[in-house]
Amino acid sequence: MGAWKKATLLAGLMMISGLAGCFGNDDDDSKGEMVAVFTYSPATNIRAGQTIDFDAGDSLPNGVALTYKWDFDSDNSIDATGRTSDYKFAETGTYTVTLTVSDGSRSQSTSKELTIVDATALPPTAEISPDSSEEDCLGEDVNTGNYIHIWICDLDKSQSDRTADGEITVQLDASESSSGSNDDYISKYYWDLDLTYDADGDGDSENDNDLEGETVEWKDLRHGDYEVGLTIMNGKGLSDSDTMKIHISYGASWLDFPIGGRQGQAPTQISYDFLANYNTDTDNTVKKIVGDLMYPQNDEPCYVGECTGKLDLFAFNEEGDEASNTTESEDSGYESRDGNDCDSGKYCVSLTLSSYIFNDAEQDCCYGEGEWEIKISNNEPAGQQVDSFFLRLVYK
Repeated sequence: MGAWKKATLLAGLMMISGLAGCFGNDDDDSKGEMVAVFTYSPATNIRAGQTIDFDAGDSLPNGVALTYKWDFDSDNSIDATGRTSDYKFAETGTYTVTLTVSDGSRSQSTSKELTIVDATALPPTAEISPDSSEEDCLGEDVNTGNYIHIWICDLDKSQSDRTADGEITVQLDASESSSGSNDDYISKYYWDLDLTYDADGDGDSENDNDLEGETVEWKDLRHGDYEVGLTIMNGKGLSDSDTMKIHISYGASWLDFPIGGRQGQAPTQISYDFLANYNTDTDNTVKKIVGDLMYPQNDEPCYVGECTGKLDLFAFNEEGDEASNTTESEDSGYESRDGNDCDSGKYCVSLTLSSYIFNDAEQDCCYGEGEWEIKISNNEPAGQQVDSFFLRLVYK
């Protein structure tokens, strides 16, 4: 073979060799990311001499034969193999457990610290104190229970701000928690403000340290349903947890304002906006929305004809679909508006939107959550002075 042909053949072999690595990388990529993950049980309050069960079944990639190597005592030697294993620590202390996962060509390791406490140590008891506003925004007593229910009250709002929305700071109190024994103490208070998200990546979404302290302030909460978690640890290293629902209701009022009369065939309307939550996955569902309107039966002086407007309330979802209104049927009496708790000489109109109406089910009853509005509507030629409009977003 001539020298030129040998050189050409050698160059071709080198090119094929180089490309082989590229094709091999595609095969490696198809295997997926290598991730070592393990859980252990019990996850807290592990005592000296107690059997701990370890499980690496959530390691990745799936569908690939993996090997598992466990190092329980941080001596860089293999103490056990297999997807699951168990171990006992004879002495108290903090130990680092390392798992190494391999598919034969790649490997990945992860470590976790375990605290082992004395076998006779007593655990603490975590307790979040319930709390409720004494009164709602109408001055009515608020029921109490094993929850936190706080009202935000924006009273006598300006007509330039017709959005029902506000924020509040909620006090979270763990002072009723106990350490477990008279000779012990609580060394840590951790508050988890989002029980659906594992911020610290330890596999437990309910023990994150979003706030720390026996009593803390959760700021900038809007109306809605929340759940908070508390994890405490005593001086011997044992822990306990508690959770509590938080309900934030909202009320707003607009006082002493006019609404014009009907223009041609079109009623004059004033809109008020609010956010309605209905999320069953996070258990954040409004219980009801209530609009209460009061206006005089007669405006003085009355010179000619119709002196009183006829006001109604209309509710619309964020797509602009009308969900409910207060217009009477043909056989209902206009005078019915002055019954119940309505002040003498006043007309009162009330519109209640029950929880189910905010469901997103594709049924005639339901209109979905989101940005809604209630409109005060005057379909009479006469303008009208309004005494008050109250809008309440009730979450408990």
